[in-house]
Amino acid sequence: MARVTVEDCIDKVDNRFELVLLAGHRARQISQGAPITVPRDNDKNPVVALREIADETLSPDDLKEDLIHSLQKHVEVDEPEADGEAIADQTSGAVAASDADDTEENITFDRMTEEDLLAGIEGLVPPEKSDDY
Repeated sequence: MARVTVEDCIDKVDNRFELVLLAGHRARQISQGAPITVPRDNDKNPVVALREIADETLSPDDLKEDLIHSLQKHVEVDEPEADGEAIADQTSGAVAASDADDTEENITFDRMTEEDLLAGIEGLVPPEKSDDY
């Protein structure tokens, strides 16, 4: 049985569910080779993680941030917004670049009116039904 009880850790992490998440995350870190901050005493990784939380050798807030970061699939990067003049310069530069591209290669796209689209849809024939399905 573990020498660390939930009551030892609940002072540091208020929510028991959050405590389980944090201890599990820390135990996975330990199994991947992260250095431990308490003596192992022949304990398994989950017990070591609970002892680290109970002894406050790791900050629960730091563990929580690390857990959140490990679960994120897409991390947004906050970029400073450009001021109005920079945006105007960028758009005018893009227009000039697109004018240069049009002179080199003239690309045209087919346009279809709504009437042409409806006429094409009406002309479609439904597939034949078969007994196989």
